[in-house]
Amino acid sequence: MDKLIQARETIGTIDKEIAALFEKRMDAVRLISEYKTEHGLPIYDAAREDALIEKNTALIQDEELRPYYVDFLRSTMRVSRNFQAKLSEGMRVAFSGVEGAFASIAAGKIFNRCVRVPHPDFRSAYRAVVEGECDCAVLPIENSTAGEVGQVMDMMFSGPLFVSGIYDLPIIHNLMAIPGTKISDIKEVISHPQALSQCSEYIRKHGFKTSEFENTARAAKFVSEQKNSSLAAIASDETAKLYGLEILEKGINERNINTTRFAVLTRTAPVHETHKGGKHSILMFTVRNEAGALAQVVNIIGKYDYNMRCLRSRPMKELLWQYYFYAEAEGDLDNEKGHQMMKELEPFCDRLRMLGSFRYPAELK
Repeated sequence: MDKLIQARETIGTIDKEIAALFEKRMDAVRLISEYKTEHGLPIYDAAREDALIEKNTALIQDEELRPYYVDFLRSTMRVSRNFQAKLSEGMRVAFSGVEGAFASIAAGKIFNRCVRVPHPDFRSAYRAVVEGECDCAVLPIENSTAGEVGQVMDMMFSGPLFVSGIYDLPIIHNLMAIPGTKISDIKEVISHPQALSQCSEYIRKHGFKTSEFENTARAAKFVSEQKNSSLAAIASDETAKLYGLEILEKGINERNINTTRFAVLTRTAPVHETHKGGKHSILMFTVRNEAGALAQVVNIIGKYDYNMRCLRSRPMKELLWQYYFYAEAEGDLDNEKGHQMMKELEPFCDRLRMLGSFRYPAELK
């Protein structure tokens, strides 16, 4: 037998054993978590972990492998700590922005119990999940008036995470300033570019100067810190309460219907849920550079009776004038029919990935 094949088969057998042992180990971790919670003990015990590493490393006979086993143990212990934290505190949910950002509000409405972990931008929030620092990320993918969020879409295409759900959050923009401010005092309004765009008619009517901030919550925080009555922010009412600002006027959006869709991004594909809503699936793919390839893909999806809710193209960063496609379809792709359709799509796609099948629309708390 070829050495490579034989080695891979050996690793496959060992990996099955490791998977079974991993589940047993995590069952023990669950009991430890319960004990620590009952007795008010901290999750992280540095002295205990160092002692275990020293003791277990001595079991490795091959000296060349010992430092790698130390890495293995530290990684295993980190996973155990993360699992204990989830059991005692709830899921760790990454979002972009500061407390009070719309993504933070969405995370609180999606999960009954969670620790919301702020990150400075979309990419760092995404990476926090990839690297195991957080259980999931809640990131915006589309606004009903401003359109898609391209940076998040690009990460969904190029990264390893799955979409385990999409949730619609109605967005209401409010004008806020430090207490005692009158609208006539305001000279400048700051907020996220999309918020400024969605309130442009109101801003134009009052003749306000505008400045862009990375998100609405940071803008509100800045206004609170500046203590300047000529400066106002556009943000949510939750943000006003959080930073001690006074809402001068509510609902200054140009349109009454303004909704942002937030995706929950996880390291594993979603399992079948039982809450309300019909099945919804997301596909991302590129097509071969030949006539009719995209039409063939669309026809095959229709052939299997999946109704496409949307089909969008986005430029690929690494290839000039090349595009990938984002598609949402009604129905479950995680079944025999969906798998057969995926096989039939493969000859026409250079890259093809199912990001998830989940219930949509899902209800927020």
